[in-house]
Amino acid sequence: MCTHPGPAHPEPDQVLLDIADYVLNYEIRSPLAYETACHSLIDTLGCGLEALDYPACTKLLGPIVPGTLVPNGARVPGTRFELDPVQAAFNIGTTIRWLDFNDTWLAAEWGHPSDNLAGILAVADWLSRNAVASGKRPLLIRDVLTALIKAYEIQGCIALENAFNEVGLDHVLLVKVASTAVLAGLLGLNREGIINAVSLAWVDGQPLRTYRHAPNTGSRKSWAAGDASSRAVRLALMASSGEMGYPSVLTAPLWGFYDVLFKGRPLRFQRPYGSYVMENVLFKISFPAEFHSQTAVEAAMSIHAQLKALGKSAEDIGKITIRTHQACLRIIDKPGPLHNPADRDHCIQYMLAVPLLFGRLGAADYEDGVAADPRIDVLREKMVCVEERQFTLDYHDPEKRSIANGLSVEFTDGSRLDEVLVEYPIGHRRRRSEGLPLLEAKFRSNLARRFPARQQQAILDISLDHSLLLSTPVNDYVNLYVI
Repeated sequence: MCTHPGPAHPEPDQVLLDIADYVLNYEIRSPLAYETACHSLIDTLGCGLEALDYPACTKLLGPIVPGTLVPNGARVPGTRFELDPVQAAFNIGTTIRWLDFNDTWLAAEWGHPSDNLAGILAVADWLSRNAVASGKRPLLIRDVLTALIKAYEIQGCIALENAFNEVGLDHVLLVKVASTAVLAGLLGLNREGIINAVSLAWVDGQPLRTYRHAPNTGSRKSWAAGDASSRAVRLALMASSGEMGYPSVLTAPLWGFYDVLFKGRPLRFQRPYGSYVMENVLFKISFPAEFHSQTAVEAAMSIHAQLKALGKSAEDIGKITIRTHQACLRIIDKPGPLHNPADRDHCIQYMLAVPLLFGRLGAADYEDGVAADPRIDVLREKMVCVEERQFTLDYHDPEKRSIANGLSVEFTDGSRLDEVLVEYPIGHRRRRSEGLPLLEAKFRSNLARRFPARQQQAILDISLDHSLLLSTPVNDYVNLYVI
């Protein structure tokens, strides 16, 4: 009987090699990256605390099987839950993302790099508690932030040139890939193990964007990152047990990611991995709103003040023109009925109507009680979005990365206001000095939602002293957030 050898085992795809080498070998030397990561940590945890006010979120939390006990498990900040790291990552990720108030990265693909904190914190806390229980040293918050910087970089650098949205895939696939990579590093895997882990993330089923867009916009968009984070933990743990990888997962003809899901196109890269993404991340400080609307909402708040000074109201408005960028048109230009909070916080017309009417935009303004006000839909119908080509170009310019919106108001009597143009939101790097005090105020406000004064102060004493924060054991810091 004649036998023929099978095809040679392929070499790992270069994308996998680059990620593994970055996770293993790159040393973060940027003080700005660590400083920004400290702010990211507290802002992200604060967003999770605010989400705990919403039953639609909290109903998803806790162990899969009620009553399950996990000794030395990972804690979920703001709760009493102590869970296995896979389920803890889902819980943390769901709270982080629920209100669309955590930081953002805008490029060819959009996303929220702080989603990666869910898996990183869950695994680091679990590892640290078990280390302490066995008489070993726990991980430090510095280790968490190093992993976070690298996860931001992997997600963000892939997003710079690759629009997964154009083929209908959701950006949380990058959370899964980036988190799997850095979690494999935290678990102590070698180069081959990290490559195996990352390949598992790419070969995993990838989520469709349909839950972010009409007519199917729904609450899954608020827990999709938690789901991606939990998958990342599971896949990294599988690789740590010796599970094999798939080295040509991206490039394999017919069956690889490129041919099956990316229309045969290879991933493109603008820059090597470093710490660029963390240094330039966009904090969402002022409004819990999809980030492409942040400057528009700021402009609407200014117009509300002008209306008040003129003795006019939103009822006097005949037309509103929104000069904007292409990504805004693609994601949040949404006429017609809005069915739930997830629908409303992805509609620029709704996110402008509320501040124009009430001079505010908070998380509660997406709920049914506020949305029932008929003036909102009347005002929405008076709005028209038009692309300003220069805004789109500046959005993609790596030296600018602006998110510009300009609002022009014409009244029913034919008079008009001068356009209010805002190019950079308060959370942009160009407005850091203006934004950071507000970010800390946001954190204080979110702490006050869950904890008594003494516990708030204990968290603040460590969180706002960055040198102390970096040197704090992970389990000790997370313990501060237990109710």
